[in-house]
Amino acid sequence: MSFDEEWAQAKAAAAMRLNGAPGGSAKPGSADYVVHDDELGDIGHAAHGLFNGLESGGKHARAASETAGSSLKGDGFVTGAALSEVNTTWETQVKSLLQACAHISNHLDYTKASRKADDEWIGAQMRIVGPVVPGDDGAVPVSQISKYFR
Repeated sequence: MSFDEEWAQAKAAAAMRLNGAPGGSAKPGSADYVVHDDELGDIGHAAHGLFNGLESGGKHARAASETAGSSLKGDGFVTGAALSEVNTTWETQVKSLLQACAHISNHLDYTKASRKADDEWIGAQMRIVGPVVPGDDGAVPVSQISKYFR
């Protein structure tokens, strides 16, 4: 039996066990959680782009608002102090959002690299485990995998 055939049988058996569990609603062959490296990269790139745009765009009115607030406050208008407070609050919120974007981007970059490294390590370990047969890709049969993870 080929690896692909054995793997398909193992997946079908696991899906049947999961579907038979109380509250199980998974369909055979469906995945609950799948993430592709391209998707992680796209989301991280979007967060990085938002960070770059927000860094300049979120601060473009800062100098004018500070000047207006100080001028109005100096002329005795209460709105000057209010405008200065709004400007300070706005700057705090922009900094928080910048930190969140940077965190998302960095975390996704790390997750993508870490996941790839884990997959490569597992693949290498599975090829090392069994004897390599000429013409074989070195993959361990599904029936043999379970004994290494119990």
